[in-house]
Amino acid sequence: MEQITGILLLLVILVFFTIFTYYAPYGADVMGALAGAAIATFLVEALQRFVIGDIFGIEFFQETGLEAGLLSGVIVAFLVALTMKVNAQNSAIIAVSMGGLGLIPGLIAAYIVSFVAKFFEKKIPNGLDFILVVILLVPLTRLIGMGISPLVDASLLQIGTIIETATDTSPLIMGLMLGGIITVVGTSPLSSMALTALLGLTGIPMAVGSLAAFGSAFINSVIFHKLKIGDLKSVISVAIEPLSKADLVSANPIPVYATNFIGGALSGMVIAYSGLINDAPGTATPTAGLLVLFGFNPASQVVLYAVIVAVISGITGFIGSYIFRNYRVRKSDFDATGKL
Repeated sequence: MEQITGILLLLVILVFFTIFTYYAPYGADVMGALAGAAIATFLVEALQRFVIGDIFGIEFFQETGLEAGLLSGVIVAFLVALTMKVNAQNSAIIAVSMGGLGLIPGLIAAYIVSFVAKFFEKKIPNGLDFILVVILLVPLTRLIGMGISPLVDASLLQIGTIIETATDTSPLIMGLMLGGIITVVGTSPLSSMALTALLGLTGIPMAVGSLAAFGSAFINSVIFHKLKIGDLKSVISVAIEPLSKADLVSANPIPVYATNFIGGALSGMVIAYSGLINDAPGTATPTAGLLVLFGFNPASQVVLYAVIVAVISGITGFIGSYIFRNYRVRKSDFDATGKL
């Protein structure tokens, strides 16, 4: 029952952030900023600390990675404010107020306060606006962040904890559902990096997320190539990072999402029983997701399951492209002709 609860809560979160992405002011850009912050902090921490630092025993890299991971709240606040067109100086001032706080409190606090900062910039003469930002918005941002932190711990992060705990009792179901969801989210504006960072996933579930994301590179490249969704550059781009071709994905959602869910679910079930772990949340992305695993698992084990996932995903991609071979491909949401 616990695993079902975790999945249902995850679906609720997905619905909420999907609505936010499409309908909230700056929604898609803010979620992109969240994904960027996850890369700049959690991914840097994983590669510097756990891969280079731990594998080679170099203290300098371990410390560099550790410090990067501690800056998640600051970096996301800066990127969110900057994305919302707050000037760079005021964005930086807002961001420093989030020192010591986490990724999600930083996201929410900066999103709220940025509207006020934009109002100051518009109504107050240049050179004076930042004084008000320092005096009023720095403490306001921090108060919002501190107030949200307990809620985040009790909700979003709790969902991640439920998923991690439930994996021990029913790894098959969790691998199937989480692998399928992660690959679909990875091709949507929400981003699989953002989702796994939101939930703070670690351990086996994060390994499922990162390797399923790795497998999606093979699924998407086959689908794009066989169905002729875009040119060769598009095939390469979607394999490296699905979000880079979000316009083409959203224009052809049925073949892409359906095939990704099946391939991700199959890979997830395999990974759930593999023994692989990933303690770097927010690293569900094709290239980095694979590299990070070497910092937490034996290299031979990572290579073995990476090959298995690649084969499963490639075969799924070919099957999916055959099933949808007569699908009318569109090259954007605004192209109803179906012609490339």
